[in-house]
Amino acid sequence: MTTAWTRGTVDETVGAVNALTARWAAVAAGDARSEGSARNGTVFSAAGVWPLLAFLADAAAGPARTELAEAVGLPAEQAADRAREFLAALDGLRGVDAALGLWTHRRLKVREEWAGKLGPHTHRKLTGWRAVDRRALDAWAAERTGGRVPQMPADPGRDTRLLLASALALATRWVRPFTAGSAYPGTGPWDGRRLAGLSRTTRLLHRVGVADTPDGHVTRLRVVGDRGIDVHLLLGEPDTAAGRVLAAGVDLLAGRRELVTGDVLPPGEAGPGLSVSRVRNWYPARPRLHVDTVAFDVTAGHDLTACAEVFGLRSATGRAAGHFPGIAGKELAVARARQSATAAFTDRGFEAAVVTAVEMGEGSAATPEPRYVNTEVHARFERPFGFLTVHQASGLVLASGWVTDPQPYRAAPMDW
Repeated sequence: MTTAWTRGTVDETVGAVNALTARWAAVAAGDARSEGSARNGTVFSAAGVWPLLAFLADAAAGPARTELAEAVGLPAEQAADRAREFLAALDGLRGVDAALGLWTHRRLKVREEWAGKLGPHTHRKLTGWRAVDRRALDAWAAERTGGRVPQMPADPGRDTRLLLASALALATRWVRPFTAGSAYPGTGPWDGRRLAGLSRTTRLLHRVGVADTPDGHVTRLRVVGDRGIDVHLLLGEPDTAAGRVLAAGVDLLAGRRELVTGDVLPPGEAGPGLSVSRVRNWYPARPRLHVDTVAFDVTAGHDLTACAEVFGLRSATGRAAGHFPGIAGKELAVARARQSATAAFTDRGFEAAVVTAVEMGEGSAATPEPRYVNTEVHARFERPFGFLTVHQASGLVLASGWVTDPQPYRAAPMDW
């Protein structure tokens, strides 16, 4: 990231965002397993949520301030400055576009001190007419994501007083493209299907490796992009929950787990989906790594208030109190918080787009709720493999997801 931050500040912010990625993975990926259901996969971006939570933490009071600061991973008084710097740094990355938008009710007067901390952003008025506001919000989302997210994940109505949104779009092309073809998995949930297969061979054995985790072995393949953005494919044991596999990928980025790379693995079954063999040749040959995977295009929507404890929103959604005195004179509470995300992995590269929106309505000045103690998250679905989109220099996870329904193979029409 090219910014005025110190190295320590960058590392701390990246660590905070990636920690939110790991916590959210347990919920967003559900009770998924590496083998099982062929339902649609998911994609999500903590990088799209984190700055919004940080701006809210700065303006919050009482239990809401405490919970939001814990979710952000920074003191509330530092959160807004870090969020502004984070968005500016994101927008400065090659292949990444980031934007912030603020919409307020025509009768709501936002405190200039708080609005000034947001940095460059769109600030427009809500009319209170749902159809009119929806058209304007959808147009903003589509424009900021190149059309990949055509609708704002919000439902503004007459009770909406404020809407804060972020948009994130990224694209990278592989340094070395895959060869597109067809794939016929012989086992697991994709057995019998003809899929859009991707394959390639490289001499860089260190691009793949295996990590030993408390939940079993995880295989990681690093696919290098040309704009400083990589995609890490992660395959866990058949019975390992998807959230744990994604969390292991985050741990590898942070150096909390050791990756044993392909160039030093012993012969045999080295890890999930990974084997090493010694082949006799009739002529001198260099080591090679053969990769087979599948193309995918995943779209997902998330209700952040459904797992409010992950995002520090439990108290902030309570209508019994005004939680954000730093935003406006009126009592405000979070009414809805949602994210829409999409990601596509092809033979040529990877694209993702995310729009996150937090809507606020009026609260009242009653006594705040007691401070929340952490709760346990349960997982629910089975999926084959996950992915992390990673900025090379900082290790920041830009988007994450789990793939269960890859693209089917479609033969090119014959040209007679």
